[in-house]
Amino acid sequence: MNMRNQWPVLPIVAGLASGLLTGCGSESGDSGGTGSSVVMGMSDDVLATDPASGYDPGSWLLFDNVFQSLLSFPKGATEPQPELAKECSFTDSRATVYRCVLKDGLKFSNGDSLTSKDVKFSFDRMLKINDPAGPAIMFPMLGGIDIPDAKTVVFHLKSSDATFPSKIASGAGSVVDHRQYDANGLRTDDKAVGSGPYELDSFDKDQAVFSVNGNYKGTAKIKNSGVTLKFFHGDRTALKKSLLDGDIDLAYRGLSASDIAGLDQQDGSKGVDVIEGTSAEVQHLVFNMKDPVAGKLGVRKAMAYLIDRDALIKNVYQGTATPLYSIIPAGIVGHNTAFFDTYGARPSQAKAAAALRADGITGKVKLTLWSTPSRYGPATDEELKAIAGQLNASGLFDADVKSTAFDQYEKDIAAGKYGVYVKGWVPDYPDADNFTAPFFGQGNVLDNNYRNRAITGTLIPATAAQSDRSATDKDFARLQGIVAAELPVLPVWQAKQYAVVRDGVYGLEYCLDASTVFRFWELSKS
Repeated sequence: MNMRNQWPVLPIVAGLASGLLTGCGSESGDSGGTGSSVVMGMSDDVLATDPASGYDPGSWLLFDNVFQSLLSFPKGATEPQPELAKECSFTDSRATVYRCVLKDGLKFSNGDSLTSKDVKFSFDRMLKINDPAGPAIMFPMLGGIDIPDAKTVVFHLKSSDATFPSKIASGAGSVVDHRQYDANGLRTDDKAVGSGPYELDSFDKDQAVFSVNGNYKGTAKIKNSGVTLKFFHGDRTALKKSLLDGDIDLAYRGLSASDIAGLDQQDGSKGVDVIEGTSAEVQHLVFNMKDPVAGKLGVRKAMAYLIDRDALIKNVYQGTATPLYSIIPAGIVGHNTAFFDTYGARPSQAKAAAALRADGITGKVKLTLWSTPSRYGPATDEELKAIAGQLNASGLFDADVKSTAFDQYEKDIAAGKYGVYVKGWVPDYPDADNFTAPFFGQGNVLDNNYRNRAITGTLIPATAAQSDRSATDKDFARLQGIVAAELPVLPVWQAKQYAVVRDGVYGLEYCLDASTVFRFWELSKS
C-alpha cells in the first residue's frame, strides 16, 4: 500500500498466496463482542486515521476495522461480497455504470445514520483532497456519482473497469460520516468515525485502542471485547521481548526472518506459536531505463541470468519467502513463470556474459544497487549486499550497495539518480490488475521511465474491461512476456505472512490471506 505514488511498508515476511483459507464470510454481524480483549504488537506505524490520506499497511489495518466499504473481502476469498450494500452490480455491458443499494438501518459508531449521501461524500472528498499519500490515485476512472435516493449509489466510470468492485472493497472505499469530516481537508485530531466492527477510542504514538462498535451492522462475527494495538516503530528486539514477556498477545509485521525461524523451531516451548498465512506481497528490483548503465538491456539480462533467488531465500530470509518468477504472484489469476521460462532458475555465467557481449559490453560492469534500510523489511540491505556478491562472483560485475533513508530514497528515485533500486508491493486488492497497471500503465509509479505501447494501449485496457477475470489469462501472459523480454523490473521474491501468538490466542489463520485484510474480529483469547 501506498501502492501508487508511494510504496508500502513491506514486512520481512508476508504470505504465500496459495492454498487460500476457506470461509464464505456471509454471516450476519454481531454488534456485541464477547471474550477477552486482545493486545497486539506491530513494528509498522499507522500513518493516518483519515482514509482520504492513509495508503500504507498500518493505516489500512485501522481502516479495515473502523470503517466499512460497500463491499468487503470475506476471509480467504479474492472476490468481494456485499458489506454496507445489500447488492451491487454493473448495469451496462461495458462495465462503466456500477450501482449499489444500501442495507436498511445503517449507522455510524456515533449513532448518525449512514446513507447514500455519506458514500458519495466519502468518494468526492477523497478525490477532491487528492492527498499525495492517499488512495485517490486508485480512481482515475471515476467520472461522477449519483444518489437518486437515500439507499442508492450509482458510479459512472470514464472507462471500462471490471476491477472497480475490488477497488471499492479495499480500504480506499472506506465510508466516513459527512457530518464529522471536512469536505476540503483532512482530519488532524487523530480521531475516526466509521461504521465498522470497531470504534477508535484513542490513538497516540505508542498505541491505538479499539472497542466494539455497538452500532455495527455487517458480516463480521466479533469474537473479542476489544483490541489494543501497540506500536514498536521498527524495533524488532523490543517487539520480540514484549511477546515473550507476555506484555502482548501476538506480534504482527516486523519480526525478522531469524526470529520467525527461531521461534518456529521452539515448537511452542516458549509459550508461543508461529502462524503462517497467505498473501500476495512481492519485491522487485527496478531498473531506470534512462540510466547509462542499467538502461542497457544487456546489463539487465546479465543480472537476470545471475541472481540466485534460492540462495537469497535460504541465506537471507531463512525460508520465510519464496522465489518469484512472475510479475503476478502465485495465487492470483494471471500468474505464470515468464522470468523462469526466459532466464531459468540456476545462475548462468555463460549466458550473462553472452548478453553483455551482445550489447557491446566487454569490461566489468560498475553498478550501484540502491536500498532503503527498513521500509521493505529489515533484511533489505542484507539482501541487496547478497545480490551484489552474486553479481561480483561471476567476474562480470563490480557492484556495490548504498542505502539511504526512505524519504531521501523516494526523492532520488523521482529525480532519476538511481540505476537499480528495490521496491516492495502490498496489493490494494487481490487481482492481477493491481500488479500490472500501477507498474506499466499510465502514471507508472516506479519512476523508471518505462513505456510500452502494447501494454498501455491494448493489454491493460483489455484486461480492465474483462468481467470474467479468468478470461484475462492470455493477455496477462502476453504482458508478462513483454516485461520479461524488456526487463524494466526483475521480480525477486514473494513473501510469506506470519504472526506469532501466545498460547490461548486464536483466529490468526483468518487474518492472514491474500486480501491483506487483518480482521480484528476473528481474534479471541482464552
